[in-house]
Formats: sequence, C-alpha cells, structure tokens
Amino acid sequence: MTAAALRALHHGPDLPLVLPGPWDAGSAKVFADAGFPALATPSAGIAASLGYEDGSTPAEEMFAAIARIVRAVEVPVSADVEAGYGLSPKELVGRLADAGAVGCNLEDSDHASGLLREPEAQADWLARVRAEAGDALVINARIDTFLRGVEGAEEAILRGRLYAEAGADCVYPILAPPSLLAEIAGAVGVPVNAVVTPDGPAPRELGALGASRVTFGPGLQRRAMAAVGQMAERLQEELRVRS
Repeated sequence: MTAAALRALHHGPDLPLVLPGPWDAGSAKVFADAGFPALATPSAGIAASLGYEDGSTPAEEMFAAIARIVRAVEVPVSADVEAGYGLSPKELVGRLADAGAVGCNLEDSDHASGLLREPEAQADWLARVRAEAGDALVINARIDTFLRGVEGAEEAILRGRLYAEAGADCVYPILAPPSLLAEIAGAVGVPVNAVVTPDGPAPRELGALGASRVTFGPGLQRRAMAAVGQMAERLQEELRVRS
C-alpha cells in the first residue's frame, strides 16, 4: 500500500481515522482482518514485546519488528520511530522504505537530555526528512509539550505550525487535553492525532472534539498482556486445585 492511500485516509470520508497499534505480526493481522484500513505501530508496545523498556529498543530490532508487521498485512502501516534513533534523514527514510512503512511518527523530545528540542531545529530536521522522502512518506510530527509539562495550547500551536510548514502531514500533540484539540487543529491547519487514554474519551468522541486521526499508543498491547496475565492466573488456580 502507498503513502498516498494512507494520506487520503486522513481527509475522509470516514473520520476520525482510527489506527490500532500492532506490536507484532500476529496482532497486526488480527486488526487488519477486523477491517481497519491502516495501522500505526507503537514504539512502546513493540519495545515491551521485545523485552525492552520504552525508548531503549535498538534501531535494528525496531525496524525488523516493523518489517514483520508490514509483511503480515495488506493495509498501509505507519511506524513510530521515536526521535529517529540518531539517523540522518537519508538513512531514516531508507530504513523505513526497506521495512515497507509508508508513514512514521517523529517526536520532538531529545532522548539524551529528556527535554524538548528547539522547535526551529526540529522543523528543519522534519523538512530534511520530507525532502528525502518526497511524497512517499506520511509524516506525523509528534509534539511533546503536554508530555513535558508545558500547559496551554500556545506552544503546541507554535510547534505545529512550524512542523506543518516543514512538510508534516499530521501533528500529534500527545496527551493534549481533549478540550484543546479543536483549537490546535484550527490553528495548525493539518490533521491532528489524538491518543486514546484509559480514562479519556473514546475514539469517536475524540473525533467530535477535533481529532482527525486517533491512535492508542501502547494501550492495546497492555490490554492484551493483561488478558494473558489473567489466563496465567487461571492456569495456576487450576494447578493448585488439582494438587
């Protein structure tokens, strides 16, 4: 599937675009077989499936996991590649292409310092990724202001505008209060991604509040593992009864 197909899904006719987050090939096939038109991998979910803490998955293992997911399905796959793993734009775009991903998340946190990158520097980097990829990649620019404790929409809007001007197809103000989604979307002018949280609005509600795209982060992987944990407990109970 092409980036053009994924890009078109962000603009209707059925919005919000709901993208489940597969963490391996098996979960990807389940979501695709259920009828979802595209998928978006969560870096934290893949990390957990590979036995790593979020943010510590080696790039080689992350891209290998993405490639396995892409091979398992016939729908477009967007890949969360965190802050780019220190790769140059050319290397990053090449690895995404080799893995078969037609979209990506790129966040504006500096993993070395734990701080936000300067917005102009991040916008310049996104522009270079866009130049390398051309139209062959849907770029979802993650904005980490709310994650880093910056309150209000002003900084998120400033960054969102810069990232959109740099060529981002979509912006992702992760953990933005739902009440601010419409303001951000109206000010930035490109589709806005919102994340489903355990106590937050459901996907359709997020769409009504201004999100064009809805993802789940590692939430679905965590729910699946909770179900596995319950199965393990039941097995142990059965063993205790039999003994």
